[in-house]
Amino acid sequence: MASAFDYQTLKSLAAPGRYTDPLTKGLHLWVKPSLQKYWIYRYTLQGKRRNLGLGAFPATPIKEARLKAQRACLEVSEGLDPIEQRMATKAPPNAELKGPTFEEFALSWVSQNQGAWKNSKHAAQWVYTLREFAFPHIGFKQIKDISESDVLRILQPIWQDKTSTAARLRGRLERILSAARVQGLRDGFNPATWKGHLEAVLPSAKRVKRQKGEKHHKALPYRAIPEFMARLREQGGLGALALEFTILTASRTSEVLKAKKVEVQDDLWTIPPERMKAGKEHRVPLCRRALEILEIARYLSEHSEYLFSTKPTPMSNAAMSSVLKRMSVDVTVHGFRSTFRDWVAEETDHSHEVAEMALAHTVANKVEAAYRRGDLLQRRRKLAEDWQAYCESTPAGNVISLMAA
Repeated sequence: MASAFDYQTLKSLAAPGRYTDPLTKGLHLWVKPSLQKYWIYRYTLQGKRRNLGLGAFPATPIKEARLKAQRACLEVSEGLDPIEQRMATKAPPNAELKGPTFEEFALSWVSQNQGAWKNSKHAAQWVYTLREFAFPHIGFKQIKDISESDVLRILQPIWQDKTSTAARLRGRLERILSAARVQGLRDGFNPATWKGHLEAVLPSAKRVKRQKGEKHHKALPYRAIPEFMARLREQGGLGALALEFTILTASRTSEVLKAKKVEVQDDLWTIPPERMKAGKEHRVPLCRRALEILEIARYLSEHSEYLFSTKPTPMSNAAMSSVLKRMSVDVTVHGFRSTFRDWVAEETDHSHEVAEMALAHTVANKVEAAYRRGDLLQRRRKLAEDWQAYCESTPAGNVISLMAA
């Protein structure tokens, strides 16, 4: 194995064999007896070991080989075979789709019916829940093809944590799909029906509310963060990258999932007002590791306007939670904001004001809000650097393992 994967070291290799990249899981440089050098990505899928060629060295530089390996790793994590993906011939263009997509029909239906609603806010609430939770899963599908599995894929991830919202959304889906059937755009049973249908799969909203009461977001103790972050970097896929970026920037889930490439300039991410809880533009200084994550994410999501999605729609709300579940860590994504806040208070000299600004919290005190006119960008930049340094520090010896018992 090469001691370092840099250009000069790899160029000078004169012994045939396979050399492992210490920074990228599965990436190897294969030196043939002829001393020709080729990049390969080694992976196991369905019990079979396979090698994917990524190009010759030095024509394919180290940086490009690592990005190609990251993309292949993402495909494997999604159950796809990178070799078969390469070999598959391009499918012929689809015939023109018949009928509207779910998003087209839903928005049209809301527009036509909002005049009958007494409260003008109803339309905005409808559109918000549809855009936030439904469109990422089924917005692109023809409305005639929406099935029970589609409806459950929307509702199940939010049924426990956002019960009221999920229950209202289910009713909205049912009305939209019923309207489509009346207009001859669908046939058969309505998959969003509750009585005698979804009630057999989902617990009643009232029962969920009684059971959970006031439920707080489960957070990881900040002393466990270094070990957790080390394990997180071993996970593959965009979901893991998005989660690490979310933690490093102390951002909300929706802010990251809907982040667009055009919002990042140099080392600054500017979130527009319409995506912020307080309705105000928020600038986020990016640390070195956050910029590294974005470089990888841009490559993996090259055909999407979103930073963390391979599709024309944002990544699913459940993507980052799935990473935590895979790691057997019983916390919520939102809970990492509390972890960050506790670390600032307990371990640093950064002020309360700087921490609250980093979290984009609304200032309840009007007098304090009047004086807080700037966004303390330079002080928050230093805070972001310190947070990254702590996340990458050596785990404390007395930290309990994150693995489930």
